[in-house]
Amino acid sequence: MIGSKSDYLYYLEADKISLGEKRNRPHFISIWESDVIWKYQRLLRKVEYLHNCKSSGIHKIYYKWTQYRLFRAQLKTGFSIPINVFGPGLSIAHLGPIVINGFATVGKNCRIHPFTTIGIDGKNGKVAKVGDDVYLSNGCKLIGDVEIGNGVVVAAGAVVTKSYLEDNIVIGGVPAKVISYSGNFMPANRRGADVAKQ
Repeated sequence: MIGSKSDYLYYLEADKISLGEKRNRPHFISIWESDVIWKYQRLLRKVEYLHNCKSSGIHKIYYKWTQYRLFRAQLKTGFSIPINVFGPGLSIAHLGPIVINGFATVGKNCRIHPFTTIGIDGKNGKVAKVGDDVYLSNGCKLIGDVEIGNGVVVAAGAVVTKSYLEDNIVIGGVPAKVISYSGNFMPANRRGADVAKQ
């Protein structure tokens, strides 16, 4: 979680690397999907920083304005991602609906695709804890009090309703089960939290 200005800058750099961006910042006028996503992630990190470090006194007005801008960006992109859920190195693959419960926790270097949901099961009100270097494929669902280990790939359309603590596995199906032991194939140079200087 972002707790200082240096953390904020580190998260920005880690996200940029994970997204595969080479420039210092997105284009002012966005005509590419990648720019829209990058702008959204930068705005998400700014709101996290302001909320955690600068949400009182004179900063409160700027925080509220930035919060409103993030809300508008969510309407445009289809992302419903609360603050302080994802660790550094977040990489959103494409525009499209993503719904994340605010009590979920996701580690560093997460790659996430559209139509992914991390939500409660309606029974105990608990939500998933996801490890580092996890790849959440298109349309996967993590429902309820589940834990996912490090380096796990959740296959497209999988519905995960129980914990998988083993590292470097692929889980898929409805309900999800282990289908491979190949793990996350994201190259090391795209794992921004490991590459960026903290």
